Amino acid sequence: MINLPEEYEKEMRGLLGAEFEEYKKTYEQPVRQGLRFNPYKLTKSVWENIMPFEKEQIPWVENGYYVHAEEKEENPARHPYYFAGLYYLQEPSAMTPASRLEVQPYDKVLDLCAAPGGKATELVCRLQGKGFLLANDLSNSRAKALLKNLELTGAPNFYVTSEKPAKLVNNFPEFFDKILIDAPCSGEGMFHKEPKMAEYWLEKSPEYYAEIQKELIIQGAQMLKPGGKMLYSTCTFSKKENEETIAYLLEKCEDMEVLAPLEYEGFSEGFSLEGKSEEICRQLKKCVRIFPHKMAGEGHFLALIQKKEKNRDNIQKKKAAAKKEEKPDACVEEFLKLVSFDFSNGKMKKEKDKLYFLPGDGNMPKLRYLRTGLYLGEIRKNRFEPSQAFAMALSPDTFTSCIMLSSKDIRTVKYLKGETIDVSDLKPIGEKGWQLVCVDGFSLGFGKLDKGILKNKYYAGWRMQ
Repeated sequence: MINLPEEYEKEMRGLLGAEFEEYKKTYEQPVRQGLRFNPYKLTKSVWENIMPFEKEQIPWVENGYYVHAEEKEENPARHPYYFAGLYYLQEPSAMTPASRLEVQPYDKVLDLCAAPGGKATELVCRLQGKGFLLANDLSNSRAKALLKNLELTGAPNFYVTSEKPAKLVNNFPEFFDKILIDAPCSGEGMFHKEPKMAEYWLEKSPEYYAEIQKELIIQGAQMLKPGGKMLYSTCTFSKKENEETIAYLLEKCEDMEVLAPLEYEGFSEGFSLEGKSEEICRQLKKCVRIFPHKMAGEGHFLALIQKKEKNRDNIQKKKAAAKKEEKPDACVEEFLKLVSFDFSNGKMKKEKDKLYFLPGDGNMPKLRYLRTGLYLGEIRKNRFEPSQAFAMALSPDTFTSCIMLSSKDIRTVKYLKGETIDVSDLKPIGEKGWQLVCVDGFSLGFGKLDKGILKNKYYAGWRMQ
């Protein structure tokens, strides 16, 4: 069993009292892992009908399921459905924040510390292609993993940035309907899953992260619309990083108040703080704590916060000048004849030889973007090469000709490994040219067909190893 830092044990004994020994026993249990199906691509009933794993639902997350040890041996990260973006692998308690933010279609949503995408992927799927998500991470390398995971969802309406939060504040004052801040933290809830985190805790304790978290939550409040909701979360147990951060926000921003999120019987309430007002302590109790000895998850903290409404007449809004939509090149128009995708919720934009579909009016400030909307493809020598991201956003209903494979067909794995495959036994509508390759009715990528042989166009960086 892991050797917990002495100071950490002392802190947790003070926090849990008589429950500490029960908490410590959880380190003797297997780590619980889970998956969330993608509500943008399929419904719960469809997922449960095709789900290739045991159906044990995570009771407080509508689209969450436990992954069992025997399934890990089969490796859910190598199943074709994973490559089709039908689910995302995530620790069960970490699924909670995005499920409690109440994102709705047409919302403008910010995930401030989004990489690698566990929460961002759920947020963008809940938008159902309407409104948009701005997913940001300060680390450019981590933001690249975030981008891939968002593209896997098939959702077309997101931007990925790698910016300091202060720059976002300057560009988006009181702009977002919903904001999620899954703040960098000491990771006490990850000691079980990743024992090395306990060593890092000794190097950077809760005091180090608390200052970062206080700055982030104030910046989030500045970008939140009056009436909008913000969810702050961590995977740590320390009061310094949790209740004290929320109390700091309430003292600095009188227009912010804590709301009680959708309840679950296993949730524990937040702790009061000595020296704080009765009103602040009352609000802190509305925070949610997930402890591993009470729920089948590694642990989490979350606080759902709302900015109070105010006189909207006094709010100055900057309106960017509408940009005229560019007419696509002839080769693009020719390819789009094969597509029945709904482009009504945004506009196309060409940058050099690359074509994008931008959500909404597409008028965004100058920032360090890794992606602006849905990357459609590239024009090469008067030919249009559609992107992997575009393929993920399509389906058999939205593309003229498809190669329909089964998850049990060996050719599916061969395709995912980048191999040329013989599909002469299949009868796609188009006998030559671009094909959308699908597994059990869900898109995987593109290929080019000629005389029964499919030339593989699956993106090299995504291939099954």
